[in-house]
This record gives sequence, structure tokens and C-alpha cells, in this order.
Amino acid sequence: MTRVLVPLAPGFEELEAVSITNILRRAGIEVLTAGLEPGPVRASRGTVVIPDVPLEQVMHDDFDMVVLPGGLPGADNLRDDPRVLHILRRTHASGRWVGAICAAPKVLAVAGLLAGRRATHYPGALSAEELAGVKDSDAAIELDDRVITSRGPGTAMDFALALVELLVGRAKRDEVEQGLVRR
Repeated sequence: MTRVLVPLAPGFEELEAVSITNILRRAGIEVLTAGLEPGPVRASRGTVVIPDVPLEQVMHDDFDMVVLPGGLPGADNLRDDPRVLHILRRTHASGRWVGAICAAPKVLAVAGLLAGRRATHYPGALSAEELAGVKDSDAAIELDDRVITSRGPGTAMDFALALVELLVGRAKRDEVEQGLVRR
């Protein structure tokens, strides 16, 4: 079964984290949400979420993808956690997917995974230093060498559907999207 890790840091953007988790699970993908510390995590708009596991519990597990929700200070908290950077580097080095939305591409940049690649992000969320070497884009979604990024809360559903397509194919994406009654 396809497995995806979604780390949750205090101050994450709930619309992005819940959209990603929900849509991937609708596609039959095993999604584990992991808090940086044990216990509930308060999101950027005050919603409290109970992660499936603490990050420490899955530190050495392999995932087909690690995807980061944005939000502030959530993305900064992910960026500042060496365990998250280690998991991202290990996952990408093994030829698997990493993804980030909104402010979270800054975490990929600090992990060294955006240099020379096209990436998109929430406007103004990345510093000039974080953008050094990045082919900056204002597209809703960018895909470059097993790295996928997206703009923000308004692109969360499209981003999650793109993740489904990458992981389990276009037919499953179409099936999930039809069930969402988006059109």
C-alpha cells in the first residue's frame, strides 16, 4: 500500500493539512499525520488536531511521499526541526516524492531540495536566501524531479488531487474528484 507522511507542526494551515489527508485517504492511500511532539497540535486558525502518531515514532519508516502543509508559524516550526529535514532528504535521496504547499516550500529549500528546480509557494513566504537557486514560479502547482509544490490554501484541493495522480494514477484521481462533485 502507498504510504504518505504529513508532519504537523504548531501553526500549520488546517485547510491544507486536512485537504491533503482527506483526499489521499479517499484514494485508498495510507496517510499518517505525525506531530512534532506527542499530543494535540494547534493549527494557525486555532483548530486543534490530534495527529495519528508522534514524529519520533515514524522517524525511521519509509514513505512513498512526505508532504508538508504550510501556514505560519507551522512552516517555520517544520523548517527548524532537524528530524523533518532528515526525513525529507532521506525520502528524496531514495527516489521518492516530497511535497510542500503555501509557506512550506521554505522547508524544502532549507533541506537543499529546491536548488535548480522550479517551485511555487505562497507569495512572500520565502526569503531571498531561501529562494537562491530556485526557479521561482507563480503557477498553482509545480512538479520538478520528484518535488511538488503548490501556492496556498486556495490550491489545496487541486494539490491533493495532483498528489493522488502522482501516487496511484489518473484513473484514481478522476474517481476521487468525481466523488467530490467539484463540477
